[in-house]
Amino acid sequence: MTFQIQAVTIYGKQPGQIRTVPFRPGELNIVTGDSRRGKSALLTIIDYCLASGGYPVKAGRVRDYVSAYAVTLVRSGQQLFVARRAPAGKAASSTVLCVLAQAHGTPPPPLESLTFATPLDAAKDRISDFCGIDRTVRVPAVGNARTIAPSIRHALFFCFQAQNEVANQDLLFHSQGEEWRPNTIRGVLPYFLGAVDVEQALRRNRLRILRRDLADLEAALAPARQLDPAAGQALALVTEAVEAGLLASPSEGRQEPQADEVLGLLRQALDHNSPVAAGDDAEDPLGVLTARRGELRRLHGQTRVKITDLKRAVAENTAFTTQATEQRARLVSLGLLRLDPETSQASHCPVCDSALDSANETVTALTGDLAHLEGDLEVIGSDTPALQRLLGQEEERLQQLRSALARNQEEINEVSAGLRALHREPDAIRRAALVQGRISLYLDSTAQRTVLPQIEDRREELRGQIAHLEELLSDDIQGERLASYLSLISQKITAKAKALGLEHSENPVRLDANRLTVIADKPDGPLPLREMGSGENHLGYHVAALLSLHEWFTEHHAPVPRLLVLDQPSQVYFPRDHTDDAVLGEDDRNRLLNVFRAFHDTLRLLDGQFQIIVMEHADLADDAFAPYVRERWRNDLNEALVPADWIDEADDTAAQDD
Repeated sequence: MTFQIQAVTIYGKQPGQIRTVPFRPGELNIVTGDSRRGKSALLTIIDYCLASGGYPVKAGRVRDYVSAYAVTLVRSGQQLFVARRAPAGKAASSTVLCVLAQAHGTPPPPLESLTFATPLDAAKDRISDFCGIDRTVRVPAVGNARTIAPSIRHALFFCFQAQNEVANQDLLFHSQGEEWRPNTIRGVLPYFLGAVDVEQALRRNRLRILRRDLADLEAALAPARQLDPAAGQALALVTEAVEAGLLASPSEGRQEPQADEVLGLLRQALDHNSPVAAGDDAEDPLGVLTARRGELRRLHGQTRVKITDLKRAVAENTAFTTQATEQRARLVSLGLLRLDPETSQASHCPVCDSALDSANETVTALTGDLAHLEGDLEVIGSDTPALQRLLGQEEERLQQLRSALARNQEEINEVSAGLRALHREPDAIRRAALVQGRISLYLDSTAQRTVLPQIEDRREELRGQIAHLEELLSDDIQGERLASYLSLISQKITAKAKALGLEHSENPVRLDANRLTVIADKPDGPLPLREMGSGENHLGYHVAALLSLHEWFTEHHAPVPRLLVLDQPSQVYFPRDHTDDAVLGEDDRNRLLNVFRAFHDTLRLLDGQFQIIVMEHADLADDAFAPYVRERWRNDLNEALVPADWIDEADDTAAQDD
């Protein structure tokens, strides 16, 4: 259950000044008039009152003479009044609103009775609730790791068409041209279309949190891992102590000691009063370290090759799954395989339902292909998580090898420096004392590490929870649902484009949720909106796409306001240098009326559940237009959004102040 708009209200800067523009829910509402009469301000006022972050009302008379704005929202016998002051001074916007639940039919209150005390975020949440948006849902953002909580601000992408958007060849949705906005639209569109399973969305959000917690824990445990296995400097000091006779040579084949063991050996070397005789056959420490480095580099190279192969396999699986899912969704959504090849009706064509001798073989072949495709999808779907787990294991192993190489290089550097210092000391006792001094310095500098607060290592627990959620999400068919829904919406767009007589509408037209545009699939390749000529085509495809989306939203009870606000769709039929008294030619007039007839077709289909508000320069004497004009703001009538007497009163007040 969501809302429509009952009225837009403005409050003047003088006491008692109030102006209300009423609208009828469930109908077409037209505000027509000359230039600079305040028509375009209606869209920005609605936007501002619905918790916009900025102040979209443009400079001019509206800003100069209005102190506050309001909208009255209605749904199923309920009414919500939202008012917002104009920014004070040099403020970018007003951050507190007045949000009132009212009895249905209550007129806008006077300004002096309003209390502006609701913070912007709280007002946005209140309006989102009134729109029916589930604020517990989190959907993944496209292009980064954060999540999005859908709100009224996201729903308005599909409800507004500003003057520079309604026939824009590059932008289909409201504010799509703003920075980062396209990825946000891509992220929330599946939710508003109904393709997002709420339970799966919660799991997906939980998975993101667990992955972030695991990364944070890995970072917190990093200092401890610097001592486990032992740091390269500590191992190098042990080697120097052996060379100086402070420790016995380690047994052959012994594993690399851990941090606690190395610290014990260093303390043992520090406590020795006399060197331990080193055997003549002791191994060259630098040679051992160099050999170890060669082995580590070999393992590092092998692991990188494995990672490359696994990434390629995952990418190939993903590409196949995407293409196969789209093909399967198209077949299923079109209903071409509704006939059982074993029934008597199987002798009918699955496309046109006419009798056809070879129809049974065709249905059987298509059904077999679909079954084979579903089998491939099942196999690939089970393989991909396993490949991703292997990829994660190999990437972790690669990181361990990089750390081991760094420790090895540090150990080589320390041993080389220590051996050079020892060789300069001819006296064994003095050499041992030098090594003990270096050990003492190291133990003193690392003492703080031993008293750091202990961090519970929950990595295995977190990895287990992550694996469990990944398994639960492996069967999610959100991608298939989205592809199916877009296919059905695209059929609506194609039908409306044909009814409007648009170019390229003889081809299938589809809504591309990734590129955020409409595309005509021609025999010689896809044709996106920006490559279609004529402003009439750009306007027509905007109208066809937005009406089709709102039919889907309404039929599937989506939490999107049941309204579409368009600013001057007739602009494509007027020359750029037209005057207020310009008259449309007969052909252009008929084409524009076709757009308004398309509005009426959707309004009839949705039977009062949808509202369209159009701000227009044109004023057509036709049954599709004239009966639905709610306001006429003409220069010769001195009518406008801001009443003329407000301006006169302001001028009189200014003159008195002077």
